[in-house]
Amino acid sequence: MKDSHIQVKAHNELHKKIYNEVLQEMGDDLKKFNYIIWIKLGLCILTGVGLYTVLIQVSHPFVFLLAYIAYGILLLLIAFNFSHDFSHDNVFKSKKLNNIGYFISFTIVGAHAAAWKYRHVHSHHYAPNVKDFDPDLNITNLIRVIPDSPQLWFHKYQHLYAPFAYTSYSLFWIFIKDFYILYFDNENMDQKDSTYHLLFWIQKAIYIAVTLLIPMVYSMQTWWFALLGFFVMHAIQSMFLLFTFFMTHHVMGTAYPKTDMQGKINESWVMNQILSSNDMHPFSHVANFVLGGFNNHIAHHLFPNIHHVHYPKMNIIVYRTLREHNIEPNQTSYWGGIVSHLKLLKKMGEPVKKELSF
Repeated sequence: MKDSHIQVKAHNELHKKIYNEVLQEMGDDLKKFNYIIWIKLGLCILTGVGLYTVLIQVSHPFVFLLAYIAYGILLLLIAFNFSHDFSHDNVFKSKKLNNIGYFISFTIVGAHAAAWKYRHVHSHHYAPNVKDFDPDLNITNLIRVIPDSPQLWFHKYQHLYAPFAYTSYSLFWIFIKDFYILYFDNENMDQKDSTYHLLFWIQKAIYIAVTLLIPMVYSMQTWWFALLGFFVMHAIQSMFLLFTFFMTHHVMGTAYPKTDMQGKINESWVMNQILSSNDMHPFSHVANFVLGGFNNHIAHHLFPNIHHVHYPKMNIIVYRTLREHNIEPNQTSYWGGIVSHLKLLKKMGEPVKKELSF
């Protein structure tokens, strides 16, 4: 499926070399179902049950609000740690079990599972940061990150208003974007049968009932304060989601390959994955454990079929081999990634300087 990229033999050989060295040095470790996965799952379930219990039974409004926010962050971490790997069939050997786990984990987050998986696996992973190929670039014209994209007057302020705009994204995704994709987007039309629609409504109904209606009706807070808590939770959750997402591909130094008139991408598939991605703390087992491998995006894009628990060790091999070929991977800290993303927004909002012709 890499026929839209230019073919560079040296880049293909580099990819094969990294893969062979990973197999040679990590060997059977890649085939083992790591116990860390079960530890994380147990921690997430216990923490989720505990936070939800507090949410329903606590009488103090401030504690209720903190529990709501923490519960929302936990849902997002479940998506990072489980939904993402389920979508790539990396958790179980059975594709059916992966699909079940993916459906359940995305249901509690509130997003439509089938739509995200199709766009993520078939489009984003094919050509990240490439206009008209990567659907993650089609979010809103409020934010400009793509070079040569239309520049509007308010973009010069985007580095200032972006953090505030980001607070609405999860609500937008759950209650607007998913519905638009279902009813108005022509992508993946052959799968939008009655079962597809039924599962969509089941996911939305369960999420609304569990995350909004039950706290409104059965918690010890007034209905309006519970509703307020729902919106505050989404505001914090959205900022965490978008900053984490944006710093994986949209910071100073990440590439945005272009296409020619025939739609051919001017970069090889391998270098598209490497140069368009950014890592945060790539060798940290703690960061990898918490963020579910989202902090190791270069390794993930090169080898999406390998579970994220292996990324810190893999990155020793990936970084070593890339540097041997004079390729320096994009890398920031988590907080540095936020700063770098805002710097990119500031740069992309500056007036484009036109060259004078004589």
